[in-house]
Amino acid sequence: MLGVYLSWTAGRLDRLHARIDAARAALDAQLLRRVSVAQELATSGVLDPASSMLLYQAAHAARQADDESREVAESELSQALRAVLGEPGQLDAVRRAPGGADALEELGAAARRVPMARRFHNDAVGAARVVRRHRVVRWLRLAGHAPFPMTFETDDDVPEAFRR
Repeated sequence: MLGVYLSWTAGRLDRLHARIDAARAALDAQLLRRVSVAQELATSGVLDPASSMLLYQAAHAARQADDESREVAESELSQALRAVLGEPGQLDAVRRAPGGADALEELGAAARRVPMARRFHNDAVGAARVVRRHRVVRWLRLAGHAPFPMTFETDDDVPEAFRR
């Protein structure tokens, strides 16, 4: 009976780690999509030069960030998006510009998906952590050599203009 329990627990832990990997890949894809659309908006010419530069630099930093600094870089991109799109006059000017409404729609969709993907990832990490904290799992090293899962903590508040 103990062998069945240990086998079931090891299998569950393996499935949880696979779920974390899938959720992390989805999160990375959404973050990359948001960065790409932000860079497109910054280089489209529909923003004023200062806003374009601020948004482009934040997006470029987020794209180039390594794993250790990615959370901070993504937070800075979120802050730049809120700063650039938080001004009512700026938002109206972007919407009136050719292609501006489409760019805002695409950026809004990307910005709304990031918090959802992060939540799925962090939920999967939380579930795996609960199982990995059990004594039997630790004592018998049922997690193998898999690293302890870490959550992805970043400021991903959606700019007010994109909230629905």
